[in-house]
Amino acid sequence: MDPSVESHLKEEALLDCDQQEKTREKVKKECRITLIGMIVNILLAALKFALGIVGRSQALVADGVHSLSDITSDIAVYFGIKLWSAPADESHPYGHWRMESMISILIGVIIAAVAIGIGFNSVVTFRDEDLTQPRMIAFVGALVSIVAKEFLYRWTKKVGKETKSSAIIANAWHHRSDAFSSIPVALAVIASVISPKLAFMDHVGAMVVSLVILIAAWNIVKTAISTLADRGVASDVKNQIESIVMTIKGVRSVHAIRSRSVGPGIHVDLHLMVDPEITVRKGHDISENAKKELIENGPDVIDVIVHIEPFEKLNGE
Repeated sequence: MDPSVESHLKEEALLDCDQQEKTREKVKKECRITLIGMIVNILLAALKFALGIVGRSQALVADGVHSLSDITSDIAVYFGIKLWSAPADESHPYGHWRMESMISILIGVIIAAVAIGIGFNSVVTFRDEDLTQPRMIAFVGALVSIVAKEFLYRWTKKVGKETKSSAIIANAWHHRSDAFSSIPVALAVIASVISPKLAFMDHVGAMVVSLVILIAAWNIVKTAISTLADRGVASDVKNQIESIVMTIKGVRSVHAIRSRSVGPGIHVDLHLMVDPEITVRKGHDISENAKKELIENGPDVIDVIVHIEPFEKLNGE
């Protein structure tokens, strides 16, 4: 075997092993934070139901339902992690990263369904003549939820950014929507405790909860659909890609840069223009250098396809 070819194959094997190790670490981090979130949601759901019933707060019970929906999304993410992190195979040569966006949409749909259910229930019971005044104990449940879920949101989002996982970040926003939804619940309970005439505020709080959750659901679904639709990166990211490639020795110009979001990063394909008199091996080395530089220092680039063209041909020289 040609020594240069053997060296190239060894380098590719080392890069592949390094990528597999990074994927394993990524999976561990995502599974751990998702499992922690699941346990917290189970405890919070139980707490909200108990204190909501004892404290006679419909809004807090509704918020407990929201925590149950968080558990559902945690389960979907936990089992989905290994699906979308699986290596490419014959049936899926580009990997399974689309599964991540699909699970993000599932999370968004779950959140939206919960929002609609809470909103509907608060509307149909709003005119009930026998409005029960919530007790102060319900406020404690809402307060615990706000603190716990905001902390969980920040932790989960940090892991999601580290692993560049849209589903983990979507799940983080699911946590924050739970924290946000508990704020009007707390205010509604306080208002109702202050004055029996304000007991209807508990129902208003439930309506606000549903609206907050619905907005969060839309943002999650919109982002995931955008990814599945192969939306390209922003112009500033495209300019960054071009700037990096132009620093590669031997690159005379670059054009036809295309990109699409997939899983934890973006796929890029582009055309590099080089001196037409260089050898095929030299042109290949230039393309490999460009690919390596983009993956190592580019804006979340995980794969690159490079097409080599003679510089004079494109410029009519």
